[in-house]
Amino acid sequence: MTTRINKKIKGYQVLGNEAKAAPETQAAATTQAAAPEASEFKVIQMHEKLERPEILIGATYKIRSPLIEHAMYVTINDIVLNENTEFEMRRPFEIFINSKNMDNFQWIVALTRIMSAVFRKGGDVTFLVEELKAVFDPRGGYFKAGGVYMPSIVAELGNIIEQHLTMIGLLKGTELSDAQKALIAEKRAAYERKGAKKNPEISTTGEMGGAMVGEEAENYAAPSSSSRRRPGSSDAAAAEDSSESAGAFPPGAMLCGKCNTQALVLLDGCQTCLNCGYSKCG
Repeated sequence: MTTRINKKIKGYQVLGNEAKAAPETQAAATTQAAAPEASEFKVIQMHEKLERPEILIGATYKIRSPLIEHAMYVTINDIVLNENTEFEMRRPFEIFINSKNMDNFQWIVALTRIMSAVFRKGGDVTFLVEELKAVFDPRGGYFKAGGVYMPSIVAELGNIIEQHLTMIGLLKGTELSDAQKALIAEKRAAYERKGAKKNPEISTTGEMGGAMVGEEAENYAAPSSSSRRRPGSSDAAAAEDSSESAGAFPPGAMLCGKCNTQALVLLDGCQTCLNCGYSKCG
């Protein structure tokens, strides 16, 4: 590169390669000094050698099943990593199950220790949800409040872990959109109107030849399937029937294979779920 000099030259000096690179080096050093904290900050990830803090935050969930005499209380404690930074995250650290029922105490302790070890190992721990929810009890499952079917107590434990992981942000919730909720409400109203047309108020003749209408007919009606108990049936089956009748969906609804809720009804010649919106017709 040629530079034109208009003034008188009084002296000169030959610069080496180091002197030429000095301005660039000084500029780079100034940039690094301006943000030393960004380069020195290290994001902490979950790993098995991470020490347990003195205090952990968590939540306790209750399992009340007709398969066991006493309730079970599931406590999941979380650790907060990179607190008060943009990389802050909450991860499960340990799990405990407490109950008065001591029949399966050793298996409960073994299960909670293995799950806590998986939590502390780090990585993707959401696979535990599907593994636990796929466990079935050979004695049969039961219905929770609202008509949700649980194939076993272990499956309900998986449901609790799914609920907790959704709360801390590890899993995304499956909430319905406003349009889906409006569609389900419309279908449910149509089903109830259809049922009202098929089942008008009918007079029932009593034993003495009198006619009973309204509340008297209902009181005289034969006991429902929830109040009748078959020979050899267990208390779990009776509790299951009562849970079915206590559901928030129309009586006679079947079990939905997608959401495990007893809310599947026949509407316009197609099986439709009034809980999640699933339809066999698409």
